[in-house]
Amino acid sequence: MEWWFWVLLAFLLLTIEFFATTAHVGFFAVGAFLVAILVGLGFDIPLWAQLLTFAISSVVLLIFVRPIVVRKLGLSKTHVVDTMIGEQAIALGDLAVAGEGKAEMRGSTWTARNVGETPLLKGQRCVVEKVVGLTIYVRAS
Repeated sequence: MEWWFWVLLAFLLLTIEFFATTAHVGFFAVGAFLVAILVGLGFDIPLWAQLLTFAISSVVLLIFVRPIVVRKLGLSKTHVVDTMIGEQAIALGDLAVAGEGKAEMRGSTWTARNVGETPLLKGQRCVVEKVVGLTIYVRAS
C-alpha cells in the first residue's frame, strides 16, 4: 500500500480516539504512522509485512506504553469532590452504622453512607466527611 493510505488510516484512528472515552485507539494510529514512515522512506515492504508491522507495533505500544501514559496523565485516578466536605446534609431515612441510604444536601438527593459510630435517624443533620462520585460519606454532627 502507499504511504498516504497509512497516514489517512492514522488520522482516522486519531479522530476515533478523540471521541473515545479510553486511551486505546491512539496507539494503533501510532502504528499506522510508523508503517507510513517506513513505506514513505522507500522501503519495499510487501502488504503482509506492512500489516504485520502495523499490528505488532500497535499491540506492543498498547501493552507497554499505554500504562505509562495513563499513569503520567492521571487517567486512572478517581476524581474526588472535596468542596462539600464539612457541609451539612439531612438523612432522608434511618442510616445504620456503615449503612447506606439517601441524604439531602444542597437541594439534591445523594446516596449516603454512614461512616460514623452512631446510627443516623430520619431528619437528623449530619456532616459530610468525603465525597466519592455521587456518594457522600457522612457522620452525625
